[in-house]
Parts: sequence; structure tokens; C-alpha cells
Amino acid sequence: MNLALSRRFFARTRFCIAALAALTLSSLACAVEAPRLVQKDGRFALLVDGKPYLMLGGQIHNSSAWPSELPQVWKSMAALHANTVEAPVYWEQFEPQEGKFDFTNVDAIVEGAREHNLHVVLLWFGTWKNGNNHYVPAWVKGDSKRFPRTIRPDGEPIDVLSPLSRNTLEADKTAFVTLMRHLKQIDSEQHTVLVMQVENESGNIGSVRDNSPEANRLFAGAVPADLLAVVHKQPGTWSQVFGAEADETFQAYHQAKYINEITAAGKAEFAIPCYINVWIDYPAAELPQRQIDQPGIGYPSGGPVQKFVGMWRALAPSLDMIGPDIYSDDSPFYRDLIRTYHRADNPLWIPETGRSDSFAKFFYYALGAGALGFSPFGVDESGWNILGDEKWTAHAANFALVGPMSREIAQWEFDGALKTAVEEPGQATQELDFGAWQVTVSYGYPQPDGRRAPGTRDAHGAAIVAQIAPDEFLVTGMDASVVFHLPGKLPWIHSEIVTAEQGVYQDGVWKPLRLWNGDETDRGLSFHSQPEVVRVKVGRF
Repeated sequence: MNLALSRRFFARTRFCIAALAALTLSSLACAVEAPRLVQKDGRFALLVDGKPYLMLGGQIHNSSAWPSELPQVWKSMAALHANTVEAPVYWEQFEPQEGKFDFTNVDAIVEGAREHNLHVVLLWFGTWKNGNNHYVPAWVKGDSKRFPRTIRPDGEPIDVLSPLSRNTLEADKTAFVTLMRHLKQIDSEQHTVLVMQVENESGNIGSVRDNSPEANRLFAGAVPADLLAVVHKQPGTWSQVFGAEADETFQAYHQAKYINEITAAGKAEFAIPCYINVWIDYPAAELPQRQIDQPGIGYPSGGPVQKFVGMWRALAPSLDMIGPDIYSDDSPFYRDLIRTYHRADNPLWIPETGRSDSFAKFFYYALGAGALGFSPFGVDESGWNILGDEKWTAHAANFALVGPMSREIAQWEFDGALKTAVEEPGQATQELDFGAWQVTVSYGYPQPDGRRAPGTRDAHGAAIVAQIAPDEFLVTGMDASVVFHLPGKLPWIHSEIVTAEQGVYQDGVWKPLRLWNGDETDRGLSFHSQPEVVRVKVGRF
């Protein structure tokens, strides 16, 4: 080969290598980043495709995660304006015979979600579902010797599996690991599945703890050192250390360790965020003689109810979060739960809540607390169920309003730039503090000059205000007016609206539609039932 040919050969070789490298880098750049949780300044975000994501969820009924039911599920998700569907995986269907796995339902959920531009949260109905063992396979239910039941104090077995059984733990873990391994095979590139729920409202219904001979032997012994370190107590037996709460704490300890091991094994196969949900401890009856907690009756004993959140977070570090299932629309109680589960070590995520319109306002409280998502339960058309004929019109309206800018809202939450105002009975006006700017939110219409705002009939008004620049805000709401003013000044005193631009977000880009002025701004930015969004620039003079 002469010198000229040699030079051309090596030049072509370098070009091919460079082209191949560029193609490889391009492919890597196009790969979808796995969902993960991040924390900044005490705030959390779920990163999806590398950016904060807000789960506008809809959880389907318990028996709706079957291929025959999914067509109506997708229809319902579209009507809800959801971006994420929560669907169960049933151990009894997934492993009908020991060691033989059926991926039909899982594949149908993932493939269907992709076709309908949805993400997925999968719910593992394994050892526990609502404090019972109702979703374990028949081969587990039929072998109580190998898979022992929880025993009541009177010696009677109940339909709950004991967390002390190594056989049961290994069987559940094998199934969950197989599920996660399969998800890695079908979803490691697209990441349709964002988050995994491990078990469902775990714990005992029917007994505070297991009272089998093995359980009683352990209960009579010393409290494990790792638990003592968490609760900062001196050594002793369970009764000596925990007194009246010894039985429930014993159950919670063994349950947390059980679920932590299963979660860790699953994440070793496919490292996506995992959480548990919790049947919370609701207020006891008001009569003084009834004001006592009843673990094992009022709620599944051993779960991460309010008093055990911190202990669970410490004992089950493989879990990324604990999400409360909230079915009380008592506003002070709901807001207290948000504060309880929104912790420095626990992102706020509400995986289940009531679907009726009376629960919709709490979506705004959750956003104000930086929630990763919010999901009403039972929103598919599966016929009659325990919820009866409750409608979810208001949830759909909320999701329709927020959906087009859900990515932006998730980012503003993570940045600490978003605040919400929510109407309560008798409180028709509220203030939001953005430091150099204050915001007055007034609920209900009409709002005549010189009169106080009337509020709405059922106290459903709400507003979202996000500061996107020092003097610029994104504003929206439901049956509310929003006015900006300087601290200590009335509106329009040394301040004004420079521009108020109605628009929409499309693929992350703000698209202006029209300017508001005159009647649309003189008495505040007014939002009724239509999904309208305004970017407002305010100024001083």
C-alpha cells in the first residue's frame, strides 16, 4: 500500500470510529434515566427522565388489574386526566403454582399504559392486603404448617400470616424478586413503571400480635438492640420496655424487618423507588370511655401508623417512603396527617384517598406541602363497590387544571417556589407570603366592591401561586380571586400589574393566549371553574 492510500485508509478508519462513538453516545443520551428520589433543602422530588414529576394518580379497584378489565381502566384514566395509574399485582395470580410465574397481567398493564401515555405505580399484594392474607396463593393458604398463621391470645388462628415465619418471608421474597427481575427485562429502557408499592396496608386484623409459642418466647425475651437504639430506651423485655404498647411494637418491629428484607431483595434486581402504604389510625369515638386506640381492630396492628412513622423509617431503610391512605375528609385531621407523614426523612405521597368531591381540596394542601403525588381510589368503572356511587368530578377538574403544567409544578415544589391557599368554612380570605410580595386570595363569587368575599357553599375554593422570577408569578385556582400587594400596603398602593398573560404550557413551553386587563384584573385575577392559568408581572411605582 502506497503512502497516499495508507493515509486515506487511516482517515476513513478514524472517521468510522468517530461515527460509531457518536452513535453510541447518542444512543446512551436517548436512554431513559431510571426514576429516582432526590432531596434538596428538606424538599423531595421524584425524577422521571431526569426532571421532577408530579404523579396525578388514579388507583383502580382491587379486582380491576385483569386484561378483561383494562379497557375501561384506560377510559377512566382519560376521564380523570391522570398521568399515572396505580394497579395491583396479585401474588395468587402471579404465582398460581409454586415456582411457576404468570406475567400476563403485569405485561398487559405496562403495555396498555404505554399505549395510553401513562406511567404506572404497581402495588404488590403479597403477604398482606388490608391486614389480611387474602391475596396469597392457594398453595400458601393450604399449608399452615409451612406458612403459619398469626395466633390470637386465645389460641385461635386468623387469616393473617405471621411475620415470624422464615418460610413465608422467603416465598414472598422469591415472588417479589421475580416480579422486579421481569420488570427490569421489559421496562429498563422505557421506565413506564415509576414506583413499586411493597405489600398493602400491612399488619394484623384480628390480633395485636402473633401469640404462637415461638412469638411468645421472643416476646418474653429481650428487646433487640437495633430497636433500642431507634427508640432510645434501656434494655429489658418487651413488656418492661414498652408497657401497654409492647404487643403492637413487637408486631411492628418484626413486620418492618420482614418488609425491609423483601424490598431490599427486589431493589437489588431493579432499583426503582419502593414505598409502603398505611391504613392509618383514625380518631377514636368521642365518648371518653371509647377514646382508646384499638390496634388489630381499628387498624392493622404493626403498620406504620402515625406514632410509628419514625420507627419504621429507621427499621426499614430499603423503603423510600411511607404513604398514608386517607379516607377522612375532616380537614384538620387530614392536614395533621400531611404534617405527620411529610418529614425530613419521608417524602409526602398520598397513594390513596377518597374519590368523592369533598376530598378534592386536599390536593391543594398536598401540593403546598411538596407532595410527589396524589391519587383518589376506585376511579375505574368496575360496577358497585364499597364506595357506592361516589363521583370524582372535582378530582378530574383539578387534574385537568394542573396536568398540562404538572412538570413545572413539580419543579416549583422542589425549588420551594410554590404556595397554595385552600378555603375552609368561615375563612373566605387568606394571605400568602412571598417576602417582597404578598398575595390575598378571596373565595366565592360575586365579590362586590366594599364587601367581603362570600366564600363558596361547600368551601372548595383554592389557588396555586408560584414565584418564577422576583416580580413574576404563575397563578391559577378554583372559584378564587388573587390580588398582589406590597407588605403593609393595600393593593394598588405603590404597586401594579405590569402584564397579566393567560396561556398554557405545551411540552414545557409557555404559549400565550391573551392578555387580561380591566374587568379581569381590577378586582384581582379571577378564576372560576374553567382551567385558566395566568403569568403575571407585578411592579412598584
